[in-house]
Amino acid sequence: MKEQIYALFQRQNSLTWQEIMANIIAAALIGFVIFLSYYITHRGTIYSKKFNASLVVLTTLTGTVMTVIGNNIALSLGMVGALSIVRFRTAIKDTRDTIYIFWTIIVGICCGVGDYLVACIGSGIVFIVFLVLGCIKNDNRMLLIIRAARNKESAIHATVFRLFGNKTTMRVQNTTESTVELIYELTEKTLKKAKKDKSSVSDAFYELGEIEYVNLVMQNDEISN
Repeated sequence: MKEQIYALFQRQNSLTWQEIMANIIAAALIGFVIFLSYYITHRGTIYSKKFNASLVVLTTLTGTVMTVIGNNIALSLGMVGALSIVRFRTAIKDTRDTIYIFWTIIVGICCGVGDYLVACIGSGIVFIVFLVLGCIKNDNRMLLIIRAARNKESAIHATVFRLFGNKTTMRVQNTTESTVELIYELTEKTLKKAKKDKSSVSDAFYELGEIEYVNLVMQNDEISN
């Protein structure tokens, strides 16, 4: 019984240096595929070269770790304990970036244990999915922010309805004794349609008089602190 338990904590296979090189190089090569996928399908406002390069490194490191662990249960438990003290403080601003991180880890694990076929087929399918879904563009939300004299509130509501119809939603209404600030949400498509009918949406509000400012702010799906 003792011998069986002891055997479980021993490395059951000893890899040659050729096999070790094959595992790590395969992880790095597929990491470059992930790099290209992120570069081609990225649709965010800011493309981070450093983050994309780190995906290749993360894939290689994960493959290296899995090659070291192999079937050694004791080493795997020790590795989990050692890595559990690491704390990542970098904020992920795009939810899709999290998927890429998981993708690199999974590829590294597959290559680390020698399952190159699974890593290649899985990465190929994920790449195609990202290419297809990456062609779908979001209809970005716009915020129309207007600050004016309080006695112009009704006129502003009427102008918004005239320009955009019922395709806007009033999100915020801030008032003071003499001023009012109104924030409407609309889509980029609705705004472009209104611009075709009138050369300047802002001018339509400034013509009302006593308008302090008219701001247009684009929202997107990125998550920030």
